[in-house]
Amino acid sequence: MGAERRRRTGAVVLALTFVLSGCASMPGSGPVTPVDSAPRTEGDSRVRVFGVSPQKDEDPQDIVRGFLEATTSDEPDLSTAKEYLTQETAEAWDPFAGTTVLAGGPATGVREEDPDGKGSVVEVSGTRTARVDGRHAYDPDHGEYTRDFHLTETKEGWRIDMLPDGLVLGESDFQRIYRSVNTYYFARLGPDGASVVSGEKVLVADPVYLRGRIDPVTEAVRSLLEGPTVWLGPVVSSAFPDGTRLARGERLSLDDSGGLDVRLNKEGAQAGKRQCARMAAQLLHTVQSQASAKVTRVRLAGPGGTTVCELSRQEAELYAPGRLSGRGEGQYFIDGRSRVATTLPGEEPKVVEGALGSEVLRFGSVGVSRDERQAAAVTLDGRQLFVSALAPDGKLGEPMVVSHAAKEADGLSAPSWDGLGDLWIADRDPRNPRLLRLRGGKEEPEEVDVPSLGKNERIESLRVSSDGVRIAMRVREADGRRTLKLGRVQRGGTREDPEVAVAAARSVAPQLQDVVTASWAGPSQLAVVGRESHSAQQLQYVGTDGSTANQPALPGINDVEQIAASEEEGSALLAETKLGIFRLPPDSNWKTVAEEGTAPVYPG
Repeated sequence: MGAERRRRTGAVVLALTFVLSGCASMPGSGPVTPVDSAPRTEGDSRVRVFGVSPQKDEDPQDIVRGFLEATTSDEPDLSTAKEYLTQETAEAWDPFAGTTVLAGGPATGVREEDPDGKGSVVEVSGTRTARVDGRHAYDPDHGEYTRDFHLTETKEGWRIDMLPDGLVLGESDFQRIYRSVNTYYFARLGPDGASVVSGEKVLVADPVYLRGRIDPVTEAVRSLLEGPTVWLGPVVSSAFPDGTRLARGERLSLDDSGGLDVRLNKEGAQAGKRQCARMAAQLLHTVQSQASAKVTRVRLAGPGGTTVCELSRQEAELYAPGRLSGRGEGQYFIDGRSRVATTLPGEEPKVVEGALGSEVLRFGSVGVSRDERQAAAVTLDGRQLFVSALAPDGKLGEPMVVSHAAKEADGLSAPSWDGLGDLWIADRDPRNPRLLRLRGGKEEPEEVDVPSLGKNERIESLRVSSDGVRIAMRVREADGRRTLKLGRVQRGGTREDPEVAVAAARSVAPQLQDVVTASWAGPSQLAVVGRESHSAQQLQYVGTDGSTANQPALPGINDVEQIAASEEEGSALLAETKLGIFRLPPDSNWKTVAEEGTAPVYPG
């Protein structure tokens, strides 16, 4: 059949099996040709796709195209794709060393000359939009992609004998095949962990991308056992002993009651009861993040099946992700008279109790502690930060931080509280930009080092996660652009002499040329407002790894100046526009909260 070969993919829909077929023109040589990467609808989630074996009369470009198509199959070991390789290369090739994602899919073109004169070289190219590394971590890395695939002629026909490890997929295939899964690890809070009850039980989401329809529970657990991604690793730890893996041949799924039984190798089975409970908590919340059914319990056993420990869902709530985020009920803002006000769905806004709700001073922004007992407010001129109790006897006292900036826009940012009770704020004074932390919201401000920011960069606004080990920063770069970066908060030292720094700040919305505002909107998700180059403003969810794949769409709203969300998933979004403050309840449309008001926030 050669150039006119018909490609076929097998499909399983519900309990029935169908054969899907489609024609594709297969040029014999020369021109660059895109590999089919047609968009697929979400309805394809129930369709199983399989590769087609190579034909003897296919030329080198046909072989490479067929290989690339076969790598999009739902075969666990990509056995059909390996048929396009020589036997020696098939044994050496590692398809799961990483994944490169290309806009529109990979294109192929035959080189005019083969450098060694003993075969054929097909160039695979495209515009790279992301990479997924061998630990399944997503990186929104943009650039051009070009790799050579070398082929040799065998008795079966042309076969690939030299190619890069990993997979090359178009965006639509990547979104069909892969799903984002939150694996969970314990926060390394150092001496600051003593400021909260059970500080050793704080779980942090570490998103990874896994093949979503091929043994998903087993793959999620395997990824968890491999340990955290490189970026998050320095600020989290795993309860699993070194070397812990699944027992040989173990395949995992939930039973009819939602229970999960996991057999570990001998290293994992050596854990004591307390350590095993922590391991089970990591497992339960990781599996729950991608399972449609409720996980009711986790039982861990050794290679022979002997129980090491068992953890119920109720017991696992002691380790629930986001447990330091607070109730997430209160919604706060600055009203038309520059006072701190609060509102709940279905209720009229009202000023808060205490000095922050009076008109002693005029305020421009506010941050409320996670327990909603106190708040920090910045004066309208951006010069002073005050902390006061949200109670009738709440007083202002002396300002906790003073900025010497000449302009309001260069003064103090809106404050943010982590779940440990610490208050964070940025002074945007161009002469002395700095990030400050006030332990407990009441101690002397300490400057926090952010070595990954350039000399001419400064933090415009910030939001700290409840777990206290991640901070989202809207950064003004040297060229004036405003980007969104995520830094990890590294804590050490002693309780009396703590050490804290924000390290490895990385871009998490590189597609946006100008980020207007951002807020935490889940354990591994941010709500972001910004603009792409020469485009209108857009509101979207972005993963903490920078991914936008599989994120739900949001109804638009014009001219947003600030967004507020809760780490409690399913909470309403708040948005400030020139027309006032609006609320977006789940599965609904924007509704007016206050026609006069600014700076909406949730606790945190």
